[in-house]
Amino acid sequence: MVNLIHKTKDQVLNALNSNAEQDCILAAIDVGTNSIHMVVVKIQPSFPAFTIIDREKDTVRLGDRDPKTGRLTPEAMERAINALKRCQEIAKSLGAQDLIAVATSAVREAPNGQTFLHQVERETGLTIDLISGTEEARRIYLGVLSGMEFQEQPHVIVDIGGGSTELILGDGHEPRTLSSTKVGAVRLTAEFVKTDPISNSEFHYLQAYIRGMLERSVEELRSHLKPGETPRMVGTSGTIETLAAIHAREKLGMVPDPLNGYQFSLKDLREIVNRLRKLDYSERSDIPGMSDRRSEIIVAGAVILQEAMSLLGLESITICERALREGVVVDWMLTHGMIEDRLRYQGSVRQRSVIKTAQKYHVNLEHSERVAKFALSLFDQTGGVLHEWGDDARELLWAAAILHNCGHFISHSSHHKHSYYLIRNGELLGYTEVEVETIANLARYHRKSSPKKKHECYRSISSKKHRRMVDQLHPLLRLAVALDRRQIGAIESIRCEYQAESQRLHLHLQAANPRDDCALELWSLDLKKGNFEAEFDVKLELMLEGVGSQE
Repeated sequence: MVNLIHKTKDQVLNALNSNAEQDCILAAIDVGTNSIHMVVVKIQPSFPAFTIIDREKDTVRLGDRDPKTGRLTPEAMERAINALKRCQEIAKSLGAQDLIAVATSAVREAPNGQTFLHQVERETGLTIDLISGTEEARRIYLGVLSGMEFQEQPHVIVDIGGGSTELILGDGHEPRTLSSTKVGAVRLTAEFVKTDPISNSEFHYLQAYIRGMLERSVEELRSHLKPGETPRMVGTSGTIETLAAIHAREKLGMVPDPLNGYQFSLKDLREIVNRLRKLDYSERSDIPGMSDRRSEIIVAGAVILQEAMSLLGLESITICERALREGVVVDWMLTHGMIEDRLRYQGSVRQRSVIKTAQKYHVNLEHSERVAKFALSLFDQTGGVLHEWGDDARELLWAAAILHNCGHFISHSSHHKHSYYLIRNGELLGYTEVEVETIANLARYHRKSSPKKKHECYRSISSKKHRRMVDQLHPLLRLAVALDRRQIGAIESIRCEYQAESQRLHLHLQAANPRDDCALELWSLDLKKGNFEAEFDVKLELMLEGVGSQE
C-alpha cells in the first residue's frame, strides 16, 4: 500500500479511533488485463460502511502482450503508467488518505510483470500488490457482498475479465468455492479470433475451448451445492454490464442507472451472441453504449458468459456493479479492524488459511505454535530497539513460523527449501503475492544459509521493503526454532534485556522443568545466534533460569 498522505497502519487506526465520526477517504485501483479501474470511497467507521464518491476507468490493454514472448509491451506499460498517474492525481484531489492498488492476470503471467511493477514504483511511488487468481476471486466475493444481500441463499458469481474468469459459490458466509480460469475476453480474442466477423469455424472452436476450460471449475462448484439447492447467478465486470446494457436498450428502450440488480435470461443472451457474431468491428462499434475497445473483445466475452451459464444450468443472471475494486476496499476495512460483525469470518481468513495449509502438509502444530510464540515474543521485545517493523510484518513472521517445517512433507533433507516451494505454491488466501513470497522466504531461511542475492527465491521478492523484512526477521525465526529444539516445550518463556552502552542483548530463558538443563536448546541457540548478531550488530548472551531450584 502507498499512502498519498504517508501514514502507517497504526497512525490510520489512531486517527480513526480518535474521532468515531471521522470519515476516511480511500482509493482502490484494479490493474486489469483490459482496463485500469479506480474507485474512491468514503469510509464511515462508525457503521461500518462505505460510499462510492468517484469511479475512473482507462482501457490500457496490458493484455496486448508480445505474441512470441508473452511479455508486456513497452507501449502497454507506458499507457498503464500514465493511467496510474492520472488516478493518483484524482485520488489526491479528492482527499484520499490511502491508495491501494492490485494487479491481476496480465501482470501475474507476463515474464516481465515484476519489471513493470518496479517501473511503476520508480516512476510513480505506487506499490502495486500482485494477487493470485484465487485471492482475486475472494476479493470479488467481498465486493459483491458489499452491494448485494444474499439472505443466506447460494449464489454463483461470475466475473469475466480480460485475462481470466472467476467463478465463486457462496451464501453470504465463507465462500464454498473460489476459482480462476485462464479464459478472458482479451486473451481469447488475441489467441482465437482472426476473422471479422468471426467465422463459423473460429466461433465453434472458441465455444468448445471455453467449455473445456470451464468444465473443471464448474464441476467443483456444483459439487459444493447441497441437494435441492438452485443458486442465483450474479454477474460482474464490464463485459457482462455491456451485455446487460444491450439487452436493456432492446427490451426497455433505456439503460437503468444504476444497472445493479438488472436481470436477463440465457435465452436472450444466446440471441445477442448470435447477432454479435455476425457483425464486424465497425458494426459492433455502432451499437449504442459500445466503446471501440469493448467492441473488439465483446464476442469472446459474451461466449464465455453463455458457456458458463449453460454448463451451470442457470437460466438467468443478475447484475452487480460491485466487484474486485470494492472487494479491495472491504478487505482493507477488515484488515484495519473496522468490520466486526458482518463477514466477521473474513477477518481471520489469513490465519485459517495458514492453519489449513499446515494441516494439509501434516505440520506438527504444537511445535509450530511454540516456535510462533517465541518468534513473536522476540519480535515484540526487540521492536523499537533493534527494528521498527509493525503489525503487518509481525503477521507474516507468524505465518512463516507456523509453516517453517512444512517441507518435511516432501523430504527431511533440505526441507527448508521444500517449505519455500510448498508455501509459494500453496495459494494462501488473504495475502498478496509479495507477502506470500516473504512468508516463503522466511521459512526458507529458518536454517542453513542466510539470504543471498544469488538465491533465486530471494531475488523473487519484488519489494525492497520485503527483502529487508526477510533480512531482519529470519534471524528471529532461527532463534525461535532453536528455543524448541527438542520439540517438547523445554523453554517456558523468554525475556529480552538490551544494554545499549555495550550493545548486548541478554536473553533470559525460563525452563519449564527445573531438572532440565536445556543443554540441546542452549547449544542450538549458540549455533544459530550468529545471524542475529550480524544483522543487528549486537552480542547475544544466553541466561537459563529456573533450573536446579527444586529437588
